[in-house]
Amino acid sequence: MGASLLITLREGFEISLVLAILATYLVRTGRKAAVRQVWIGTAIAAGLCLVIGIIVNALVGGLHGKSEQAVEGSIALVACGVLTWMIFWMRKNARSLGGELRAKLDLATSAKAVVFIAFVAVVREGLETVLFLLSAQADGGAATGTDVVVGGLIGLAIAAVLGWLTYLGGAKINMRIFFNITGVLLILFAAGLFGKAFHEFRELFGFESGWLIDPTWTVASGPFADGNLYDFLKGFFGWSAEPERIRVIAYFVYLVPILAAYLFNDRNTVAKPVSTSSAAPNEPTAIRETVSSAH
Repeated sequence: MGASLLITLREGFEISLVLAILATYLVRTGRKAAVRQVWIGTAIAAGLCLVIGIIVNALVGGLHGKSEQAVEGSIALVACGVLTWMIFWMRKNARSLGGELRAKLDLATSAKAVVFIAFVAVVREGLETVLFLLSAQADGGAATGTDVVVGGLIGLAIAAVLGWLTYLGGAKINMRIFFNITGVLLILFAAGLFGKAFHEFRELFGFESGWLIDPTWTVASGPFADGNLYDFLKGFFGWSAEPERIRVIAYFVYLVPILAAYLFNDRNTVAKPVSTSSAAPNEPTAIRETVSSAH
């Protein structure tokens, strides 16, 4: 549940910021009626992502043996790659995101165009969320699909509240700290996915013995071997009570350079002033500052 909550909190908050930028710009430029098209595009994107998630989950859930190992390993590897790309992309492009969305709205001369802009903006985040939730469920220990859904809904609810407060200009949290903390946690989650991919592919290709296959450690009993804490650590960080050496090596081969690059990039990021020319007239300060200082 913890991993799915973090995923939807992060992705949901990004979506809420995008919607706030679109809605605010339309209202401030005298196109308030077009806000309805933003919600239509959002609803279509959300519905499409939900359908795709249900279909893919049903297909994956019906697999067994080698097919299951191949699919779960592939999902874990793809999710790890997309998640890593998303974290660094958001940091690089956060400052220009608002200006790009407003520029697209300036070119939108019809209701369908506004619907399409909102749809594209939301569907990308939504499909990423579906992929991450599928990977979280596949590596969630004893966690059920219901646990993942509940955690995801809680994360979305919190994200919606944060987005609404930001839209109203009343958010009091430091957005830079929020995105940096969730970024580090998602990197730890991605490291677990990278290790899981090696675990699944090792089983797929039938490697059952050898130094790389022997367990790095064995925890036979206690909270780190079974129970709620074990399930949480397994789903969130890829913990295992008896991990193969290849899985642990893969975990740190990913984690060390990626986390170092993320933290080093943050330390050397120089804050830039918000360009008033790219902001909407009278746009709430909280939205401009959130987009400009998120990373």
